[in-house]
Amino acid sequence: MSNEAVTKSLAAPAADKRTLGASIAKFRELGLLVFIIVLSVLVQLNNSSFLTLENMNDLITNTAILSILSVGMMLVIITRGIDLSIGATLALSGMISAMTVSAYPNLNPVAVLILGTLVGLVSGIVIGLLIAKTGVLPIIATLGMMNVIRGLTFTVSGGKWVSAHQMPDSFKAIATGSVLGINNLIFIAIIIYIMFYYFINHTRTGRQIYAVGSNPESAKISGINNEKILWMVYSIMGGLSGLAGVLWVSKFASAQGDTASGYELSVIAACVLGGVSIAGGSGKISGILLGSILLGILNNALPLINVSPFWQMAIQGTIILIAVLVNALVKRGVDRNHLMRRKV
Repeated sequence: MSNEAVTKSLAAPAADKRTLGASIAKFRELGLLVFIIVLSVLVQLNNSSFLTLENMNDLITNTAILSILSVGMMLVIITRGIDLSIGATLALSGMISAMTVSAYPNLNPVAVLILGTLVGLVSGIVIGLLIAKTGVLPIIATLGMMNVIRGLTFTVSGGKWVSAHQMPDSFKAIATGSVLGINNLIFIAIIIYIMFYYFINHTRTGRQIYAVGSNPESAKISGINNEKILWMVYSIMGGLSGLAGVLWVSKFASAQGDTASGYELSVIAACVLGGVSIAGGSGKISGILLGSILLGILNNALPLINVSPFWQMAIQGTIILIAVLVNALVKRGVDRNHLMRRKV
């Protein structure tokens, strides 16, 4: 049998499984959208300022960085991985960017964005090589690198902060400025979503990412370079983390060694809420967008209706657990239907 025939025979079951999974995911995303609408209406009934234009703009702007990071994390999780280092990478990128503009206040903001992205990209490349070439488990590799990068951030900064008065207005305008009347953070997020939607759905490499996550052994037999795919997704995650670091520091006008500590958990939560399977092989751009929006609504709405901080965490945790349970049930249903098809 030719290599092409082998590839087709291996890809056919995976394609059937993805088709069924996609059908179920559509209903799941519709349910998530309905839940977001119902939640928004309920919050509005309790606080009339929630659905105001000003608050909606703040909500979407505050969710932009989370949604950007969710794109990279989705790719990582699809390949059955995880990245716990993104908060540390964000902090390092933000610190280096803030220190650079502090020393060179006339530096073009675009150059700063590129610098921050490159810092994150280097971090992602190192993590990707560790996982792809040495076979270290993603959770171990990224946990170790998280501590290394945090330590490097404190070393670079000397344990000091870079505050707003040390940053030029041109740098802070990255987050506060607008393009075509759209806030820069939102505009950048839109561009990234369009790019990765095309990349995931309309390129061969995008399909290979799903193949590696669905069945690594079959993907390898069919000629896919698993190591290259893993290296690539962690590099993308690092680059997006670096970009997010610049946007974060510009938005909050402060760079600290512990910036975004624990933020990786929020990003993972947004992916899970959006239907990305921790078991790998499934996830959609539209899903993580809805997941990010839902998490943003929870962060914005719960304080507005005077829910205590403890109950805010409890409510978010409960919703995330429900999402994990739904994902598990969906995956079980997909696997069962796939098995029945094969028997027939």
